[in-house]
Amino acid sequence: MIQKKDITAIVLAGGKSSRMGADKGFLELNGRSFMARIIETVEPLVNRIIVVSSDSNYDVFNKKRVADIIPNSGPLAGIFSGLFYSESEVNLVLSCDVPLINEAVLNTLIEGYDAESDVTQLQSRGKTMPLIALYKKHCMHPCLASLKMGERRLTKVVEQMKTKTIILDSNLEPLVRNINTVDELKEIRHEFKN
Repeated sequence: MIQKKDITAIVLAGGKSSRMGADKGFLELNGRSFMARIIETVEPLVNRIIVVSSDSNYDVFNKKRVADIIPNSGPLAGIFSGLFYSESEVNLVLSCDVPLINEAVLNTLIEGYDAESDVTQLQSRGKTMPLIALYKKHCMHPCLASLKMGERRLTKVVEQMKTKTIILDSNLEPLVRNINTVDELKEIRHEFKN
């Protein structure tokens, strides 16, 4: 199994959050921001954390923050930027809108890591999750090539790489929910009241 010292976490927080109308990383669940929850969960599993965002408000988390090298180009550009600045061969990529993610989910991914693959990703409810995945550093090259060709769909780029997909146990599926809308936020707050 890959060692903690060999992994950098790249947390993507650069999205416009048009459906939410607010920066998702600073949304709160039970009094703690999504970003604080994710950092707290991932920190024991990795050597360092990079936050990809042009928003200097994220500096409050005292992690290395990098802006998108290619602005306004979605998660693919965020992954490219994180990989560009990472010093690790293996990188755990997470979006900032999965506040329920826990160590069990991330350990499933890390324990399933395949050194022969470019990308090791999770699948939940029949849907692949390239924003909860391990990427090799060299994946930045196909990411950049795709961006230069105008391709911004992450799934299309991942399909072109050697990818291992790990099917998540059904009991862990609720923990990888993306919170994208105000209604989803209300729902999750209702479910997880202290």
